[in-house]
Amino acid sequence: MAERLGLFGGSFDPVHRAHLALAEAALTALALDRVLWLPAGQPWQKTRAMTPAADRVAMLRLALAGQPRFVLDPRETERCGPSYTLDTVRELRAEHPAARLFLLIGQDQFAGFHTWKGWREILQQLELAVAARPGVEPGADPQVLQHRWHRLPLPPLAISSTAIRARVAAGEPIDDLVPPEVARYIDRQGLYRAASGS
Repeated sequence: MAERLGLFGGSFDPVHRAHLALAEAALTALALDRVLWLPAGQPWQKTRAMTPAADRVAMLRLALAGQPRFVLDPRETERCGPSYTLDTVRELRAEHPAARLFLLIGQDQFAGFHTWKGWREILQQLELAVAARPGVEPGADPQVLQHRWHRLPLPPLAISSTAIRARVAAGEPIDDLVPPEVARYIDRQGLYRAASGS
């Protein structure tokens, strides 16, 4: 039987409980064997300066520890230049030729998917799994909607990395938003104290 792999990319700056809840929901809803967590190197659509990749990878490693079906894949952080999902999908398809690949994305990413580099080729290689807010029908370009996609139930956690960075900068606690090991790492490394980012 073909392996079923979820691909979960993002800046993870920092990784938080809603990320983990979404990945857990994907494991169940899509009957995945594993979720590959793919922290971005230099996302081409991000304008703000990101926390160094080494810190974001370290936080992910802490958050995913002890969960065998969650696999950290840092390939994009090791690549020079902008991070394109297309390059990662090509590599993973070559490494897992028989697997069913599912790209986990949010509603905003789904709406703009037709602007991604090589989006048509991406859709030939995998299936989209869209995290949808309850009661909201995800919208996308008609050409994207012609391809097979899956709706993922979005866990009811209103958490964002932007808000976490702002809380740290303001000296407010984040213990309820991130795994405890991640909160300790942020404190120990002095991350996000200078500015909250955007």
